[in-house]
Amino acid sequence: MAIGKEIRAKIGSIKNTQKITRAMEMVAASKMRKTKDLMQATRPYSKKMMQIIRHLAHANPEYKHPFLIQREVKRVGLIVISSDRGLCGGLNSNLFRKTLSQLIQWEKSGIQVDVCTVGYKAGGFFSNLKKPRLVGKTVKLIDTPHLDDVIEIIKIMLDSYHENVIDELYLVSNEFINTMIQRPSIYKLLPVSAVEIEEGLRGHWDYIYEPDAKEVLDYLLIRYIESIVYQGLVENNACEQAARMVAMKSASDNAGNLIKELQLIYNKARQAAITQEISEIVAGAAAV
Repeated sequence: MAIGKEIRAKIGSIKNTQKITRAMEMVAASKMRKTKDLMQATRPYSKKMMQIIRHLAHANPEYKHPFLIQREVKRVGLIVISSDRGLCGGLNSNLFRKTLSQLIQWEKSGIQVDVCTVGYKAGGFFSNLKKPRLVGKTVKLIDTPHLDDVIEIIKIMLDSYHENVIDELYLVSNEFINTMIQRPSIYKLLPVSAVEIEEGLRGHWDYIYEPDAKEVLDYLLIRYIESIVYQGLVENNACEQAARMVAMKSASDNAGNLIKELQLIYNKARQAAITQEISEIVAGAAAV
């Protein structure tokens, strides 16, 4: 039964693939728990830092930091965070689709774009595009990311902002909603967007700076950028593991369904072959 042998070979191959996807699912689930704990531990700090910095846009210190001043936008910078590896569903493709949609809007407005990428997938994607201009990239991220992994990328973009090469800076990454949902987001880092405050307080309050506003703001705003980019890196890592776990579970389930279908086809073919052999034996006996 040549057909039966082919079907058995396919079933065996799919079972081997299913073992691999199940193993990858369990590994991703284990890593997701660790990355999720790290993400939840760092979120309060980044949210508080974001709140303080956005309040500063309403403050009136004697020193106005360049990161708080709005400019005419001619060129923007993007820090795009993706995964190094694939097999995580549509995580990266959804992020790139949203980014391309925004790039088209900027292009229609005559705004040019510089991009720094974090992760092999983003680096490969933007390297194949004629626009925007790729000015920096980093790859080979580890499962437990550190700020040192992205400090060079941050420096490239901040230097460009200080030198008036770019007029706005955005962070593009995936936001972890839950295990099943990861949402691509584009967040404006610079200049800092002001948060809404009560109308009566505008222009009538400020922080107390020690030793002086320039030294505090110079330090604080750099830490703000680093904390938000690092939070994006941590969130994207958690999104990657969650998306990979879901994708591998889906692959294992699909493999199981395919095995059942092939097993049914094999049983039908085997039954047909046995019926044919019995018919041939009966026909031969009748002829004798």
